[in-house]
Amino acid sequence: MRVYVPLTLSGLAEAHKTGELGAGPFTAYAVTPALREWYLSDDIEELEYAALSRAALASLRLLAGDEGTPRRRVVVAVDVPDGAAAFDPDRGLDPVALGEVRVAGVVSLAKAAAVHVDADDAEADVAAAVQALAAADGGDDDAQFVVDGAEDHELLWFATQEIPNLLGLGG
Repeated sequence: MRVYVPLTLSGLAEAHKTGELGAGPFTAYAVTPALREWYLSDDIEELEYAALSRAALASLRLLAGDEGTPRRRVVVAVDVPDGAAAFDPDRGLDPVALGEVRVAGVVSLAKAAAVHVDADDAEADVAAAVQALAAADGGDDDAQFVVDGAEDHELLWFATQEIPNLLGLGG
């Protein structure tokens, strides 16, 4: 099963250092039955993009708690055994938890298929979205517009071999 793990650049640096995305259980996003129902699509590419987008929003939330890291969303796509990722059917229709899964066990960064990261030019909009999150969660439509502005930036695709360059560590 392909899962999308939300991180920050500092979280990616830690994963690069340890070789692990997490020791589990940790939250990731995937194509769940609730996500399929919500998006009303049978196109797996569309559904995987939706799961990636959910992880990008979760990355934005991680940035809110990580003041020192650059304001760029990070999502790692990784394949895990089907039994390693479980979704909670009771939270399945909660829009906040859409596509959410809990991944058990250790997940090696070497198993990652790709890394998705904002371009440098997204930092200002992502920083504004981080600042607006609390107000958006409280129902402020203007703040929600700012948060949605971060989604106007497509995450760039990187091979896992490019992680050192993304982190400024050279090749």
